[in-house]
Amino acid sequence: MKKSTKLKMLSVSVGALSIGSVQAQSSVTLYGALDAGFTYTSNVKGSSLFALTSSNEAGSRWGLTGTEDLGGDLKAIFTMEGGFSTTTGAVGTNGTLFGRQAFVGLSSNQYGTATLGRQYGASYTAITQILALPAGGTWAAAGGGYGTHASDADNLNSANRINNAIKYRSPNWGGVTVVGLYSFGGKAGDFTQNSIYDVGVAYDNGTFRFGAGYFFAKNPNFSFWGDKANDSPSGNNMPNVIISGYASAGSEQIIAAGAGYTLGSAIFGVIYSNVRFNNLGSIAGVTTGSAAGYRGSATLNTGEVNVKYQLTPALLLGLAYSYTKDSGAGESGGATYQSVDAGALYSLSKTTSLYAMGVYQRASGTNSLGQKAVGAIFGSAGPSSNNHQLLLTTGLLHKF
Repeated sequence: MKKSTKLKMLSVSVGALSIGSVQAQSSVTLYGALDAGFTYTSNVKGSSLFALTSSNEAGSRWGLTGTEDLGGDLKAIFTMEGGFSTTTGAVGTNGTLFGRQAFVGLSSNQYGTATLGRQYGASYTAITQILALPAGGTWAAAGGGYGTHASDADNLNSANRINNAIKYRSPNWGGVTVVGLYSFGGKAGDFTQNSIYDVGVAYDNGTFRFGAGYFFAKNPNFSFWGDKANDSPSGNNMPNVIISGYASAGSEQIIAAGAGYTLGSAIFGVIYSNVRFNNLGSIAGVTTGSAAGYRGSATLNTGEVNVKYQLTPALLLGLAYSYTKDSGAGESGGATYQSVDAGALYSLSKTTSLYAMGVYQRASGTNSLGQKAVGAIFGSAGPSSNNHQLLLTTGLLHKF
């Protein structure tokens, strides 16, 4: 073999090794989940309903996530994640293609992670994602939101992601993680209009865990609840009757905290949240009836106790109780909502599970619309015609 031919072959081999080395420093991963099952609701506007439903235990989704090693403990990262209906194939998150997450950022083991785009809130990240404290945001039919607190007003199930957000998550400092987020309102001439800020902290030592968060949004009906593709730019974007009468609020404030303790195969949890819809009447035309005349503020205080038990390596059992007191607005005396979540999750493999969940809600008093309070499980097909509602769901979840 000629010397020049040998050199050419060596050059190609070295080039191939070089390309392989670059590719090894970068990665793109396709991932997702498909969830479908049967759901029974005892009363939807006066009639029982049995249906094939999607996203009961976990939201059906597909996504792409990637990293590029930039050297010196610095990586570029991105995530694009969209929800969809397993039963119809329709785009989820009210028509938003990548409505679950869409962000790009930089990450360092030493300094933490900064990301920009549509993202989960900081309080949710600390209390639910990192610590897995609320039942409704973890095991209790989290995909449908059925087991969450009244209307998920405290966003501990992340019914709402946040647009136009810059987010920072610290490294784990001896069990402590700090998360902060700011969302730009994007309104010319008013830097803070429609803006959101959110901070959270999580502590976990393996046996005891504690988390807390503070959230504040201006014009929440549009900046927070109405930030998806098919949401109304002028109407009411809070569909659940538990809070829809408070859509005229000038701001929404959420304070939440929770703790958990591991005892053998059981994990016990307790959650408290305080949600205030302030300056009611600031946004005209989004509510009707007595709610249109509301002024001042309305407050929802919620407490939850829960336990989950790993009966076998494959079988998880869970039970939770939550109580929400709505102070009401105007001359309304307010309402109370009591919910019980119970369920079982059986893992057939690392990626496939069977689930059976039940949620019961009972209401009393006067709801946000100035009407008699009715059962209104979040994520269900609609409110009950009486003061209670039962939802049962069972199905199959596969992750890839």
